Amino acid sequence: MADIENKITQLCPQAQVDTTGEFPLVTVADAQWHDLARVLKNELHYDVLSAVVGMEWPDARGCVYYLTNTSTHELLHVKVTAPDRENPRLHTVCDLWPVANFQEREVYDFFGIVFIGHPDMRRMFLRNDWVGYPLRKDYDPASNPLRLEDETNEDYTCRWVEDENGNVKKVDGKVFEDEEYVVNVGPQHPSTHGVMRYRASLDGETVKKIDVVSGYIHRGIEKMCEDLTYPQMLLYTERMDYMAAHINRHCMCMCVEKALGLEVPHRAELIRLMMDELMRLSSHLLSYGCLTMDQGATTAFFYGFRERELIYDIFDRTCGARMSMSYSTIGGVVADVHEDFVKDVRHACDVIEKNLHEYHKLFTGNVIAVNRMKGVGILTKQQAIDYAITGPSGRASGWHCDVRKTNPYSLYNEFDFDEVVYENGDSMDRYMVRMKEMEQCIKILRQACDKLEAEGLQGEYCAPKVPKLMKLPAGHWYQQVEASRGAFGVYIESDGNTKPVRNPLRTKPLKER
Repeated sequence: MADIENKITQLCPQAQVDTTGEFPLVTVADAQWHDLARVLKNELHYDVLSAVVGMEWPDARGCVYYLTNTSTHELLHVKVTAPDRENPRLHTVCDLWPVANFQEREVYDFFGIVFIGHPDMRRMFLRNDWVGYPLRKDYDPASNPLRLEDETNEDYTCRWVEDENGNVKKVDGKVFEDEEYVVNVGPQHPSTHGVMRYRASLDGETVKKIDVVSGYIHRGIEKMCEDLTYPQMLLYTERMDYMAAHINRHCMCMCVEKALGLEVPHRAELIRLMMDELMRLSSHLLSYGCLTMDQGATTAFFYGFRERELIYDIFDRTCGARMSMSYSTIGGVVADVHEDFVKDVRHACDVIEKNLHEYHKLFTGNVIAVNRMKGVGILTKQQAIDYAITGPSGRASGWHCDVRKTNPYSLYNEFDFDEVVYENGDSMDRYMVRMKEMEQCIKILRQACDKLEAEGLQGEYCAPKVPKLMKLPAGHWYQQVEASRGAFGVYIESDGNTKPVRNPLRTKPLKER
């Protein structure tokens, strides 16, 4: 950390670097931010912008940027405050990190922070006629009564430009020009894949531009968490993604435990890890089933769901629920595992491993599947990094981004497993990564069963001294995990009370928040 501090202060003397926390926190004024960002990206190789988080402090509004170095996997947070709290403006970094194009629009939508130089400064999720910015502390929900009229297809956008004298002015623009042929698709709910809507500009059969409308399933979870205690917040993390429920909740628990300095019993952490890997298996089985069904292989769809039932039976016996399990808790898990837990896990692993060969025989080698997936939908490694596309999709493009390997957490250092990485970045490789990761999940679960049996099936499943009233010390903490479809991160900013000042959640799809 001292090396990073020296490099940053040499390259940008105005920056302040705090290395007392888990990750370095760099504080810089907006006037120096873009120059520092260029140095961080091009010279210090922090080439992944994982998230841009809008923040509101008592004396300022601004952003915290989450950066990752793909070579060393080191994390860095940068705090940038706007000079004017009431009319906050920051300089864009979407010319350096393309994913900031969307992340900055989200911050503008909920905090009203304008990004100078951004090419498309309009709302990301909310209607264009929305009044106010919902994540500000002074937001009045009554200012937006329920509107039932149809949403308009407004093509208005704008950008804020700065001249050589530092004067900023607003320049109006359009999303689509009048002469373009624009087709509306959605909003619709295709199977279980989520609500989507987009408008496409066409030139014959060529798609020239797509404008995605993302706001149909935004649930305001971050806003709700600001009025909840830390144990209450756990409920929402698992409902953000029902195919990563255990994993998301585990992440929130670890972040709070880190802030409290709470030590979790080894056995409890082992049980959590096993539930996470069962969850990952379930998610990849669902992915297999839906992908095959979308290509007409209905039989394969039922095969995937047949095996998922084995996992849901395990969840049901131990947690008392199949979908929203609410099992991990701050300090461990809420109850001990079922007496047949290890036996059931071993059985599920044996059945799934055996049937994976059947899955490949039925679909993977099918000439129709190969023609529809091989060489189709190519995502290059650089594109995956530029847009912070982690998980199986990133690894299918040759990017080593499995958090369990790059930034190990929980007990993953104790297990022998491989990170599955393919190189072509097409639909076939994204499919194959998930298929091969199921084999690695089984490998981890069998080792975990051995460890659990060796430690004994009785023991501490939760820390003995978990405070009833949880007040996190004033400060900030961050924890990330490898969820079913990519990295999931929890950031907590506390002022020392029982509720967070801010609880940004770094999810896979933006819409989940």
